[in-house]
Amino acid sequence: MAYDKFNILTSTAVPLPIENVDTDQIIPARFLKATERVGFGDNLFRDWRYNQDNTLKEDFVLNQDKFSGKILVGGKNFGSGSSREHAAWSVYDYGFRCVVSSFFADIFRGNCLNIGVLPVQVSADFLQKIFDAVEADPSVELEISLPEQKIVLLSTGESESFDINGYKKNNMLNGFDDIDYLLNIKKDIETFAENTPL
Repeated sequence: MAYDKFNILTSTAVPLPIENVDTDQIIPARFLKATERVGFGDNLFRDWRYNQDNTLKEDFVLNQDKFSGKILVGGKNFGSGSSREHAAWSVYDYGFRCVVSSFFADIFRGNCLNIGVLPVQVSADFLQKIFDAVEADPSVELEISLPEQKIVLLSTGESESFDINGYKKNNMLNGFDDIDYLLNIKKDIETFAENTPL
């Protein structure tokens, strides 16, 4: 399933300064019955966004009109817990294209990269600067350049570099998942097979 190409993203951000956000908090287990990637955004952080009577919790950040954008900024150890792919699906389906944190759980990071959400790991100090800037002025924007592997806090010009696997970087630049990548090199595979003795 192809997804949006990721090159340079400039956007406001939604701050979630909570550490150890696990995948059951991102998408509760009772919403995991679907096997397609659509519709999960409605239940992103469901138990934090809604009361038991399905009314909105006005104090939760996703329910505050002043915060919006395609970048979610989370606390340390974001995406811990179970390995459910649905957590990354819900982040993407809600509209986020990037999650910034000072540390990601490995499986969550991989699941994000597989579906077109860029996990950007920064230092704890830089993460705090982002939180402070966004809380002070929700219109502050971040610029995330995948080609340069750099994140910039545009209000101050401060920046950091981030790491990403080269194969996953190429896939995100082209909007490929693993199957799309193989289909893209199908002719190369066929040529190799034809010229390789059994």
